[in-house]
Amino acid sequence: MVTFRSHLQFDHPAEAVWNLIADAGNVSSWFPLVKSSQAEGPRRHLTLQDGTPVVEDIITIDSVRRRFQYSISGGGIPVQSHLSTVDVIEVSDGSTLVVYSVEIEPAVLLDVLGPAVEEAVRNLPTALSK
Repeated sequence: MVTFRSHLQFDHPAEAVWNLIADAGNVSSWFPLVKSSQAEGPRRHLTLQDGTPVVEDIITIDSVRRRFQYSISGGGIPVQSHLSTVDVIEVSDGSTLVVYSVEIEPAVLLDVLGPAVEEAVRNLPTALSK
């Protein structure tokens, strides 16, 4: 299994960042690869920009630790194993560090997912300013 991590520290309150990340059905508002999204209980259904459907199992939404974890469990991506973790860490009053980690197999999927995660993390400040 290959592992990837992206992070960004920026000036937004951790609570506001967490509220955006924890809104599982609204991931399309900040993750540019995702065209549409909806959450139903512990499942999230996505449609990627190219029309590919993705089903994800929500593993953790921990509001105390501000940790969101999910796993791709179906759809049009040939995943053997996957776990993504988004941690929202308050650095100081008004400054937040977001760490987005991905573990995935087969490793070739990281060629697409890695740049998409990088873009999503860089997009967070813009999404929060809307």
